[in-house]
Amino acid sequence: MLGYGFMGKAHANALARLPMFVPDAPAVERDVLIGRDEAALAEAADRLGFARTATDWREVVADVDVFYNLGPNHVHPEPTIAALEAGTPVLCEKPMAPTLAGAERMAAAAADADAPAAVGFNYRYVPAIQYAKRLIDAGELGEIRQFRGKYLQDWLVDPEAPASWRTDADRAGSGALGDLGAHTIDLARFLVGDIERVSGQTTTFVDERPAADGEGSEPVTVDDAYSAQVRFENGAAGTLEASRVAVGRKNDHTIEIEGTEGAIRFSLERLNELELFRPGNRGFETVLVTEEDDPYLEHWWPPGHALGWEHTFVHENHAFLSAVEEGSAYAPDFDDGLAVQRVLDAVQRSAEVGEEVTVG
Repeated sequence: MLGYGFMGKAHANALARLPMFVPDAPAVERDVLIGRDEAALAEAADRLGFARTATDWREVVADVDVFYNLGPNHVHPEPTIAALEAGTPVLCEKPMAPTLAGAERMAAAAADADAPAAVGFNYRYVPAIQYAKRLIDAGELGEIRQFRGKYLQDWLVDPEAPASWRTDADRAGSGALGDLGAHTIDLARFLVGDIERVSGQTTTFVDERPAADGEGSEPVTVDDAYSAQVRFENGAAGTLEASRVAVGRKNDHTIEIEGTEGAIRFSLERLNELELFRPGNRGFETVLVTEEDDPYLEHWWPPGHALGWEHTFVHENHAFLSAVEEGSAYAPDFDDGLAVQRVLDAVQRSAEVGEEVTVG
């Protein structure tokens, strides 16, 4: 595993919980943790349950059974491609790369490799999202006409919040667009279909932030917020939005879908619930997605005992590692990640030229 920050903690926790999820989950040994700071790395390896450490990914990616790339976006392409060329299965966090060109190289390596390559779109593994997918695939909503997705956070509202790799275009690629919008775009594709055309805009409200080391300041070279109107290949219309400066919003990822026969609404801040409208009802009903026959719930707690954000990673890791163990296909794979990256690129191109562009 490369990286031991936010995502490293989430995935390490998931790996430890796999035997609780299903008794016959793939057996996992947390072998080597990769990072640059030896002291911090040693502490993290002990805390996250890894047997050893390495400061150079080149020394280990060919010698492990699975490689997790959880580093900053600019660190995604090279280690991932090297692992795939060595035949090592990979799970890479989203977005795949800072640029479309980097994502294309990664997808090409995955296509040539005899190993699964996964992208960390964990929100596909929310039980309520899986429940929504069942409804849509069964035709319960009729013909899908509109998709509305927004992802709002407020951790950069304060102009004195320090700069980081997430505010630097060379390392991140984009701001709220790639960091948050990638998740929304993946769910749009998962639930509705591929996006064909985009009209987008990006905005940076704070152009300069204090340097992370406390010495001076650094320019902000990514967006604080974005929005886009989109047209799906199947004719559905959609709007996308994300912000890291939305006051009062902590982690509000909201999805709304309207069809000819019904509609759904979902918010990550109430992730055990799905709001459902059917013809004949006077309004939306709230469905608590915690029954034993709901997705994944047969492996957890009695009905009404809610799951949390961390459980999405357990479900994701189980699906991915089972595919590795069985030699079967896995989705979302690098083709899915590349499709999302093409939409991210289209939004940026559209914002630059001020007009609608075609994805691809």
